[in-house]
Amino acid sequence: NMGFDTHTYPGDKTMAAWKAAPGAPYRWVGYYLPSPCHTDRSWTGKRPTLVEMGWGLAVVYVGQQTWGRTPRKLPASRVAAILRSKKPCNADLLTAERGRADGDDAIAATEREGFPARSIVFLDIERMEKMPAAMRDYYRAWTKRLLEDGRYRPGVYVHAHNAQAVYDDVKAEFAGAGITEQPRIWVATGRGWEEGKAPQDVGFAFAGVWQGVIDVARSVAEVRLPVDINVASWASPSESGVQTQ
Repeated sequence: NMGFDTHTYPGDKTMAAWKAAPGAPYRWVGYYLPSPCHTDRSWTGKRPTLVEMGWGLAVVYVGQQTWGRTPRKLPASRVAAILRSKKPCNADLLTAERGRADGDDAIAATEREGFPARSIVFLDIERMEKMPAAMRDYYRAWTKRLLEDGRYRPGVYVHAHNAQAVYDDVKAEFAGAGITEQPRIWVATGRGWEEGKAPQDVGFAFAGVWQGVIDVARSVAEVRLPVDINVASWASPSESGVQTQ
């Protein structure tokens, strides 16, 4: 099941054209929630329109990132100042406390957008050469909070370089919550990518989505967009249910 994601909502006419075109290759699209490191709100309110068009959806929450920095421990007053700012995306916010708070934010945003219970929300974790302990504290707390709340299931978007470590941690949180199902993992890397391959061909048996082409221009129905290209085991990666071939 081919899908694409792009930062800004392309517009209703473009999405309709891309879905209705003869031989259209894409079945689903990434759906970006307003989040700490993705403050654009152009996708907000578009779920009913996209569902009516027939699009599958992958809900994405872009949480805090390292951006190559080592997170610092800041006093509460400084943390509060960052959160009040127009740029609440900061490596110094990588804490378990912020992970829980951002988990609540992701739950609320997903609910506002009308996604049904048990939909999967993918926490976006960008590539890190070395993963600081603070990042692990953050995404484990985010995952645990969603599992505790129970309305939605946590998933993860992660680069192949960090995928095994993140999967092991997230799987441990599922086990700790008494949940035996596999967490949905969306792995990003261009290495070995070919259209027609399965997500697991990225090199991880746990991969359910593979992002193999990043920031390219593609045309469908003579409409051109900058996109990332993915393949998934599901026609709608955020919809709970069985895999499709």
